[in-house]
Amino acid sequence: MFARNTLRVSSRPIRIVRRRFITTLEGNPHIYVFPDERSINSYLLTLLPTSPPNPDLAIGSTTKLPPTTDSLAENPKFLSILHSVFAQHAYQDPYVISQAQALASNAGSNLGSGGVFFPQQRKRRRGTGYGGGGGDGAGGANSQGGAGGGGRGGHIHVSDQRNPPDYGRIAWPEDIFGSLEVDADGNFVDGTGNYQDSGTYRIITNEGW
Repeated sequence: MFARNTLRVSSRPIRIVRRRFITTLEGNPHIYVFPDERSINSYLLTLLPTSPPNPDLAIGSTTKLPPTTDSLAENPKFLSILHSVFAQHAYQDPYVISQAQALASNAGSNLGSGGVFFPQQRKRRRGTGYGGGGGDGAGGANSQGGAGGGGRGGHIHVSDQRNPPDYGRIAWPEDIFGSLEVDADGNFVDGTGNYQDSGTYRIITNEGW
């Protein structure tokens, strides 16, 4: 007698899992790239790996990979979120605090306009940019924005570090997120510095992200 084999079919539904491979931007693994379903031959750039991406939270969209200054369309909603974070937390950053202390010190009076302290950097040649000429590493805003120092207080700039200026100089306007107000003792006015958006910041420049 032969044993009878019984085939049992599970009543549970079979789950088909579809995986979408997530791509990151070359040289910037923290930036995720997704096809922009709103436009042909366009990509959304985001800091979140969530798929599908939320266009309102995306850094912006680009028609080229890697993005260029001409191809990237910045997302104003993302920039608004970015500045709201700075308004709440920029005054807590150790580097920003050191700038405030340098501005209020006697040495602060020897700093460039704006009283911003930066470590010494190798000079980098650069063409004409926002608000000034290039080639001396001074930064396009070295004659802008309120200064102070030497116990007078003033404003310091919150900027990125993709193209650090020389000692005592201010970053280029396209690299400045905004400004904070500091009193004569190096304390942030109203506790947070009353952050003000510069209106000149660019997510991507010729120096990178």
